[in-house]
Amino acid sequence: MKRKLLLTLLLVLGFSTISVAQFTTGTVTLTTGYTIRIDTNTTTVALTLTGPSNTWLGIGFGGFSMFEVSDMFIWNSTTNRDYTPSGGQSAPSPDASQSWTIVSDNVASGVRTVVASRALVSAGDYTFANTATDIPIIFALSNTTVLGQHNSTHSNVVLARTALGIEDFSLNASSIVPNPSQGNFVVKTKTQLSTINVYTQTGVLVKTIEVLDDSEGVEINVKGLQAGVYLLELQNDTEKSWKKVIVN
Repeated sequence: MKRKLLLTLLLVLGFSTISVAQFTTGTVTLTTGYTIRIDTNTTTVALTLTGPSNTWLGIGFGGFSMFEVSDMFIWNSTTNRDYTPSGGQSAPSPDASQSWTIVSDNVASGVRTVVASRALVSAGDYTFANTATDIPIIFALSNTTVLGQHNSTHSNVVLARTALGIEDFSLNASSIVPNPSQGNFVVKTKTQLSTINVYTQTGVLVKTIEVLDDSEGVEINVKGLQAGVYLLELQNDTEKSWKKVIVN
């Protein structure tokens, strides 16, 4: 009995350590159609942006203006993503060392979803702490993917963070972006995903997707199906979860 009790305690403590070793802002709406999410673990930061597919998307870290931020991530028509602010009205300049790695870059129904990552500490860049501390940012977008003067959509915000729990890494925490969609969407998870089954509301199987590389983000295309509500059965080796998606 003592051995079982000790094992249970060790498992609880182990899971508790895992749950407080990662932090998130959750998905925050910056302006209509433009969202951000920042996740950190002990070594890495992951940035998820969603916004219009026909604009550049800019984020500055560590302040409330171009004079204060020390580092910027900008999705635009070039291959550069890592930028140093000008400290004024001039356009920011791309860093010689491009620290951000694009994990995925998908467009569905006019919405771009970009996921990028880098080390918490990167020379010349903003340092992300893997704690519950707030992150002040500035943000902007324009009416073109060519980097230049932003339009009237620009402001600043403080992103609050919380610790991720065990449930955040289960299939139940999966999300679908965008939803509703025109039949092209991405299933995003924090754990491995091996199979996706698409059913009608009456239980008819219409499509099966085998995820061969255990991806944590899978693009699904069901264009051609009748508009309506569909059920997604998400599976991996240990879990099964159901999600609803609306196809317009």
